[in-house]
Order: sequence, then C-alpha cells, then structure tokens
Amino acid sequence: MNRPDTPRPEAAAPLSRADRIADAALTLLAERGMRGLTHRAVDEAAGLPQGSTSNHARTRLALLEAAVRRLAVREGRVLSVDELPDPAGGPAALVDGMALALHRYLDRHPQLLVCRYELALEATRRPELRAFFDEAGRQFREPLITLLRAAGSGAPERHTLSLIAWTEGIMFSCVAGSFHTTVPTLAELREGYGELLHGMLDTTSPL
Repeated sequence: MNRPDTPRPEAAAPLSRADRIADAALTLLAERGMRGLTHRAVDEAAGLPQGSTSNHARTRLALLEAAVRRLAVREGRVLSVDELPDPAGGPAALVDGMALALHRYLDRHPQLLVCRYELALEATRRPELRAFFDEAGRQFREPLITLLRAAGSGAPERHTLSLIAWTEGIMFSCVAGSFHTTVPTLAELREGYGELLHGMLDTTSPL
C-alpha cells in the first residue's frame, strides 16, 4: 500500500516558481503544521534563494491563499472532477466514479488531506482565507449536484451535502481519526456509496 509521507506534485512537467513555492508550503503544512509554515522555511523547502517566497507572497495570508489555490489544483487531479461519469450512466456509474476517486485519494495522497485540515481550521479564524477555501470547494460540489439531479434526486443540494459529509467523514477517520491505519477497499467504498444513493434515490435496482 502506497502511503507517502509528504504530498508530492503529480505533474511531470517543470513547475513554475509560484507552484514550487505553493507545493513547498503544502509539504511544510503536512510535516510541521501551521506553526512550521514560514516564508524562510518555504524558501528552504523549495530550494529557492532566501526572499523568493516573500517576493511572491508578501504576507502570511497571501502565502496561505497560494497554498489553498494549489491544494485545489492538486486535489482536482487526484479526485479527477473532469472524469466524473456522464449523468446518462445512472446511479451505478456515479457510485463507481466516486468510490474510485475516494480510494485513490486515501491510498495514494493521504497527506494532502492533512494539508486540507490545517487550512480548514485556519480558515475558521481568517475570514479572508475562508472565502478562498469556500471557492475552491465549489469545483467539487457543483458537478455533484448536477449529477445527483440527473440521477433522479428530488433534493440534489441536500443530498450533495450528505454525500460530501459522508465522504469527508471517511477521509478524516482514515487519515487522522481512529481508523488512520486503515484504507477501505474499493469494493467497501463502492458499497458505502451504493447504500447512501439507494436511500436518496429510492431505487429498487442494486447499485
């Protein structure tokens, strides 16, 4: 089972200086927490001359905003929002797509979740960061609302909240909670999503 110690960039292409800085910030958040995130530490982690991070993000808030934006990009690659199933595929296709994305995240990129939790907690104390964090979340929420509506949900917004809450509960439990040594199998996640959607969509067909 591949459970890397630190989040690494998924893209093979050379990174821009801005992305190197943001990736280094995420690595520091995962390894040292919010207290370990300083401009000097980011310079060192990114292998850049001292002052590079300050030139790119002059304030701590700017650095945190850069980390949130980069986290959204990294999570988008892992969760593959663009690969969500066609609504015409029905509930079974939706179950398959969500289970695959969640399993990939838990199995290969658990430390990105640690970054997410660090930033989410900080956002509760910084309204400016909250706005960035919430906007990043919309890229995952809105496609799911569309898919649930197409699948026959009578309350797609409410059902999206339930699905996201269940998904985030699994994420936290398996990364930072009491099941942190356990990654559910793809089949187990598929069964869990199937049970949820069966109740939401009131379908008699097996998912």
